Parts: sequence; structure tokens; C-alpha cells
Amino acid sequence: MTHDGDDTEGLPGSSPSSAPGPHGPAAGTHATNDAGGTAGALGGTAGRAASSTTPDDVAAWRAQRTEAAAHQANELERRRALESAEAAELLREFVAEAERRGIAPVPLQARSYAGDATYRTRTLGWYLRKNRTLAVGTDASFYILSVQGGLSARLRGATLVPSDPPLVLGKGGRDGESISLADAIELVLERG
Repeated sequence: MTHDGDDTEGLPGSSPSSAPGPHGPAAGTHATNDAGGTAGALGGTAGRAASSTTPDDVAAWRAQRTEAAAHQANELERRRALESAEAAELLREFVAEAERRGIAPVPLQARSYAGDATYRTRTLGWYLRKNRTLAVGTDASFYILSVQGGLSARLRGATLVPSDPPLVLGKGGRDGESISLADAIELVLERG
């Protein structure tokens, strides 16, 4: 049976104004694909699937992501704490060995964050880097020798605050600037 008119008559969304224009389907029509179906029908199905996501699904996904991020942060902190405990043990062994060898500690000096001033401190210890930016105190505490500075530090001296020691000094720095704590300790012992 043949029709002289448009075959889309009677389909949902079809209207006489749905006739193709000179450049393809008119606005509001669905492009026909090779399988005889309509891309609009496929898009509609995908759209319904996407819109079937409920607020509960979104909340569950967010909770999952938050939990995964917290787990990862906890794992990183656990590893950092283990490395710090291992590094602290190396520092205790170093202090005992330095004292056994008679390697005297020196008064440590700190630098301002800008690096343009040096301040005395009341802390005795050994420098772990030749540039005197890191040290270990006689109590085996690890010090980063950068301080706020200012007039008070100039007059009274800077106060050093211990930090958690790393297993690698200068980690994340440029090539040649990082060294394992064990190697840095060995160099200090060799220099005497």
C-alpha cells in the first residue's frame, strides 16, 4: 500500500511541520538511522537512564568517594608515621655513635625563611646538610633550621621546634638535592 503523503503521520511528535528541509530533517524531527530506528529514540532511552539516577544514588556515590579519599589519606599518614619512627631510630643511633666517637655537637644556627638573616639558638647538635638547613640535636630531635626571625630572634636567639624526621632529606627537590638520612648520617660521622 502506497501513500502520497508523509509516512510519519500518526507517530508521536510528528506533525505536518516536521517535513524535511533543504539541509536535512526540520527542527523537532528525529534523524533516521540505518537500522530504520530513530536516533531520538535511542537518545530518549539514554536520557531516561541518566535521569533515573536518584538523589540517594548521588549521595551514596559521594559517600563512597569521601570514604575512599579518607582511607587513602589515612594510609599515607600511616606510612609517613612508620617512616618517621624508622628515621627517629636512625637519629638516636647517630647521637649515640657521635658521642662514642667524641664528635662534639655545635651550637646550631637558624636562618630566616627569606634566608637573608642568621640567628643563634640555644640548641646543640650536628648539621645533617652542608648548607646547614637540617640538623639533629643532642636529644636526637630533628630540626629544620628555618625560623620566622625578627627583632626578638635577633636579641634573644631563635627557638627551634622539632619536626618529624624523614627517611629522605630533600625529598621532592631537584636532582642531587635529596639524600637518604642514613647516607647523610654516614657523611657526618666520616667528617668527624
